Amino acid sequence: MLEILKTRIRQKHRTIAFPRELPVMPDRFRGFPLLTPGKCPGACDKCADACPSGACMADEHGNIKIDMGKCIFCGKCSSICRSGAVSFTNDYRLASSKRENCITSSANLPDLALPLPANLLKLYKRSFKIRVVSAGGCNACESDVNVLSTIVYDIGRFGIQYVASPRHADALLVIGPVTGNMELALEKTYKAIADPKIVIAVGACAISGGLFAGRSDECHGASAVVPVDYYIPGCPPHPVTILDGLLRILHKIDGNEPERGRLYS
Repeated sequence: MLEILKTRIRQKHRTIAFPRELPVMPDRFRGFPLLTPGKCPGACDKCADACPSGACMADEHGNIKIDMGKCIFCGKCSSICRSGAVSFTNDYRLASSKRENCITSSANLPDLALPLPANLLKLYKRSFKIRVVSAGGCNACESDVNVLSTIVYDIGRFGIQYVASPRHADALLVIGPVTGNMELALEKTYKAIADPKIVIAVGACAISGGLFAGRSDECHGASAVVPVDYYIPGCPPHPVTILDGLLRILHKIDGNEPERGRLYS
């Protein structure tokens, strides 16, 4: 017992201070894509051709768009763009409350996720139970969702908890492109959650089908089967990105922040 106490004292406090303090993101982390207006030569199509998921587009006027709901954050568009019009910041804030707000352009920065309406916040702000459904994922998003329950992130301190039964859940969190074999299971899980209920799509696959979009054995994301209320892009999203999205839903983050892409500047 004494050795356990000594180890605990030596390890000190292991839970990150987020959201009270900004998290330390890895050097290799690719967050919110920053599209600089005026730098694109216009309709060169190099970034679009390089994108493996069809997330990057450019028109004849040099306006670039990236659909973060499709983006796998591979960085090919930024590496092939000689003009520097496309870059990825270390801004982890990616969650949106509308599908169209997953699309960013050189002319417009979309809004971050808005909190739940006041009547739902009254129900869920102190206790928010989530049923996670892996609907054909590769286990990357699953890992980053699961790690939120560890001591480092400790989502329990915010009143958030994963539950085994949809009967006990307030929200459904969907991962994966929703394969044909998982379509009915996802639909039944959604119906088993009592109203009112929230649906959160996490990762490119759950939002749009990701790299699997267009295949005959997948449903092009969760919204084809259940109504989605919130979107958290990434492939996979960083645990802090997912946690940030959940805290925004529950209105536990101050909205007085720098604009997207400018968090650390």
